[in-house]
Amino acid sequence: MNGGPGNPEESRAHGDGRDGAPRIPPPRTSVEDGDRPLPPAPRPPAVPVLEHRVLMSLLGAWALAACSPEETAAVEEHLGDCGACAEEALRLRDAVGLLHPPESLDLDPGLRTRVLDTCLERRRPRIPVPGWAAPYDAETARLDALLQDIGDAEWHAPVRLRWFDGQAPATRRTTVAGVLTHLRCVDGLVAAALGLEDPLAETSTDKEATTGSPTGRTEAYWNAARVPPTRAVRGPWREQSHAVVRTAAFAGGSSGELAVSYGDFTLPLRDALLDRAFECWVHADDIAEAVDYPYEPPAPRHLHGMIDLAARMLPLSLAARRQAGLAEPAPRGRHLVAAGAPGRSLRLEIEGLGGGEWLIPLDSPGAAASLDHTVAHIALDGIEFCRLAAGHVPPAEAAAGHSGDRTAIQEVLLATASLSRL
Repeated sequence: MNGGPGNPEESRAHGDGRDGAPRIPPPRTSVEDGDRPLPPAPRPPAVPVLEHRVLMSLLGAWALAACSPEETAAVEEHLGDCGACAEEALRLRDAVGLLHPPESLDLDPGLRTRVLDTCLERRRPRIPVPGWAAPYDAETARLDALLQDIGDAEWHAPVRLRWFDGQAPATRRTTVAGVLTHLRCVDGLVAAALGLEDPLAETSTDKEATTGSPTGRTEAYWNAARVPPTRAVRGPWREQSHAVVRTAAFAGGSSGELAVSYGDFTLPLRDALLDRAFECWVHADDIAEAVDYPYEPPAPRHLHGMIDLAARMLPLSLAARRQAGLAEPAPRGRHLVAAGAPGRSLRLEIEGLGGGEWLIPLDSPGAAASLDHTVAHIALDGIEFCRLAAGHVPPAEAAAGHSGDRTAIQEVLLATASLSRL
């Protein structure tokens, strides 16, 4: 009879031909896969039955992900029932995290220096970059790498420039592109000393502005610009920094003694490039903060040179504050000493990266610093000292250890902050 249990067609459609239970066909993937059945799902590992003491002994291996799948399943099932083991497992996992701290995806800031050193050991350059130009070369390259990674909109991100005007903190608002025009404008002082084109000559006809202070040059450049600066400034800034390093290399070691005028004072070219490397790092850090990008300090040997320059300029800063009436008068019974004569001194100790010790004459820039005439001692971290010299930390808030003459300590901290400018 049609439709009876002995009908093979009906058995195939509705059952297995033996017990009459409906048979569900296996799922299929898609027509593109040839309408083949999906592979069977992998079976979970069998959970072995282990004693409590065995499970406790496996907790360390489980925290290190060193258990077999069966052991892992047994431990994790046990942790849901045993509070004591669960607490121990959590402590072990935290300890493993301390053994494997997260690593930054950003390149080590010293990587470029190490790669260049290795290359130069194997093949000496025909025209080497002078050692005193290396910090500027490295810091402009690091800033250029940062600028390469930011998007078009971030060039207009607001940046707050900070410095100490001699009496109080000062600020100025600009953009990432505005910071780069400022760097290019002040670097133009070095470029002009090397016989290169001054970028301020492109926009300003004010001869006094082109020979003035870094602040005056920057203001003149910004005021003469018809439109706000954009990412287009990166190309001219980059070419100018390359030209400065290239020209210094071709000129050789003797060019380091060329004078670079900053308006109120002059610096030898070797010190001017250290100053430019320092400001490039400081403003690169300002840009990185504005675009939320990590940025590391310079290589320790370059940082040491920057700190050394600031320490050597402190006597001049102290004298300038004294002439402007901003410094405390000399102690009663004391007079400013003659050039070359020993006078009161302060021992400046810089700790950490780029650290060292310097004796700072307090009575005159020309006085001889003397350990026998030391009246005070200041200890500062290297990065903190640089932030103070950049005007990013108020003198009263600098994390400094000190002892001795409190007035001398205060004046040196104020003089350090007064090294900063726009």
